[in-house]
Amino acid sequence: MFEPLYLPYRAPWDWQQFHRHFALRLLPGVERLDAEHYSRNLRLGDASGWLSVRPLADRSALELTLSDSLQPSRQLLVGKVRKMFDLDADPQAIAEHFATDPALGPLVAAHPGLRLPAAYDPFEQAVRAVVGQQVTIKAAVTITRRLLERLGEPLPNAPPGLQLLFPTPQAIAEDALENIGMPAKRAQALRRLAAAVAEGALQLHVEDGAEVLVRRLCELPGIGPWTAEYIALRGFGEADAFPAADLGLLKAPLWGDGGISARALAARAEAWRPWRAYAAIHIWQDYAATPAIRA
Repeated sequence: MFEPLYLPYRAPWDWQQFHRHFALRLLPGVERLDAEHYSRNLRLGDASGWLSVRPLADRSALELTLSDSLQPSRQLLVGKVRKMFDLDADPQAIAEHFATDPALGPLVAAHPGLRLPAAYDPFEQAVRAVVGQQVTIKAAVTITRRLLERLGEPLPNAPPGLQLLFPTPQAIAEDALENIGMPAKRAQALRRLAAAVAEGALQLHVEDGAEVLVRRLCELPGIGPWTAEYIALRGFGEADAFPAADLGLLKAPLWGDGGISARALAARAEAWRPWRAYAAIHIWQDYAATPAIRA
């Protein structure tokens, strides 16, 4: 058995934020969550296996455990997990950036430990984003679970609760996606996305910058700016991604009863660069704190 790895971070960092994030979006079979652990299975090249993360009470670090099959890729996975849990952020610098903003300053000061949760697999996040167009998170998770049950592949020697690998791009592209709970146009958009990734026509990376990725995604039928920006934000942890048309951002309590328009929010967000994604995280937190939403 290999020793666990320890991933330090600058405090404050809030495990409960990540716990809430994963609990709301959990895909049983691919992910497992309890009070002190988040675990998931994954592919990495030709290998597959699982990882498990837990916060440490006695120091500012996460403990990372990997399956034996993934040990040759330990350092690569450390980087991926650090991105997932946003361990390289500087909370003091972020707080100072927003301190003088009348809307964001008080939110950031009240919750300085909020970070930017990101996905392990950008393709998985892209699928979730397309499925989640114009539906609630709960409905999107239900549809994604159906995808997993239909097209997921078994993980050999899987621990309890992690028995299925997320479907491959080719598997989604080749399935008709009938009777899965999505409108036909959205299902077609998902199949086109998966086919583009499977064929290599679409490279899901941000090596050329998030704006290039957003532009490439928006060239696909059925994918607009909200979906593309959300993929950049959640799929890659891009610090300046900002889905300005997101309902939660537009209807958050800090804007008052009338909310704010997408155009006005996008204009206001220019002052938040290069950390607009952190602004989004804090505004979503404000939205989620609304009693009706929380209920």
